[in-house]
Amino acid sequence: MVLQLRKNSTTFVAGIFNTMLSDLQPHFVFFDFMHWQARRLKIKSVYYTPASPAAAGFLFAEGLLVEDLMNGPPGFPTPIRLYKHAALELTWFTAAKGRGSGITLRQRFMSGMWESDAVGFKTCKETEGVYCQFLEDKFDKPILLAGPMVPKLQISTLEEEWATWLGKFKPKSVVFCTFGSETVLKKDDFEELLLGLELTGLPFMVALKPPSRVDSVEAALPKGFKERSGERGVVHGGWVPQSLILSHPCVGCFVTHCGYGSSWEGLRSECQLVLLPQTGDQYVNAKLLSGDLGVGVEVEKGDEDGRVTKEAVSGAITAAMGDESEVGKRVRAKHDKWRELLFSEGFEDSYLDNFVRNLSTVLQ
Repeated sequence: MVLQLRKNSTTFVAGIFNTMLSDLQPHFVFFDFMHWQARRLKIKSVYYTPASPAAAGFLFAEGLLVEDLMNGPPGFPTPIRLYKHAALELTWFTAAKGRGSGITLRQRFMSGMWESDAVGFKTCKETEGVYCQFLEDKFDKPILLAGPMVPKLQISTLEEEWATWLGKFKPKSVVFCTFGSETVLKKDDFEELLLGLELTGLPFMVALKPPSRVDSVEAALPKGFKERSGERGVVHGGWVPQSLILSHPCVGCFVTHCGYGSSWEGLRSECQLVLLPQTGDQYVNAKLLSGDLGVGVEVEKGDEDGRVTKEAVSGAITAAMGDESEVGKRVRAKHDKWRELLFSEGFEDSYLDNFVRNLSTVLQ
């Protein structure tokens, strides 16, 4: 019954969308799924994915056995090695099927690539050119780059509660940790993360959802944690304005899950980046940031089980933040170099201009 309702609703929406396209007759349709709609009406289409070209190339390469994912798929342009637990998790990409469709997620994404007239990404050749070329060669179609497309910081003020708390500390001393709007940690991982932040001795601000099977972040705090951290630490279970917090002068470190949008926001900020990917394309994004770009320090995990320890969390943050840390000096220098290039005057505008020009070429 549920599958039938889902099938009927999909058919219903597809019918409405088809009617809209017939009436509007646009030059292009940008899509992530439903690639067939534009082709049926002979409208040009662009598969515009929120994933990074590195992650897309990694998952669309030939051969996705666990060994391939651990050591890099055959033909992949750079050596990216994943933990075994991450490789095992990503194998679902080849096997998991949409409800009622019988089509795997990889097949659906691949169909979008193959059936489109062009593929679009919010990135630039300076950071991911080799992966864009890999995809262009594989799918034999234009790869259009829109540039970083990180929203410029709005002229607004941080809520008084957060501004007052952050303002108590020295410039560039606060560690800010958030994993996006979807990540839910296991309780053990939640506790180890908080204990690791406590171990650093630095002030910290955490914005995470309550761990699985726990009603609130307060109920998930390690024993004695609140008393020990006192005013030095804040753990919040709701949404916070990430970009405003990252731009606050007292925030100096960003512990991120490496979602693609958050990765770009981290690059735009002046914070040291500590990488703790949780799922899917985040594993590849973390390798891009720590390896290719050299701008972050990744937290070590257990190879088999993916477990993170408080010592690993504290060690990565200390390495990134320590005044005398060679690792910290190195990633700071590279981060400064990339930020100066990627967000220089006119850089993003030039990519958007080229994106529009290249769309015109696809129409011909």
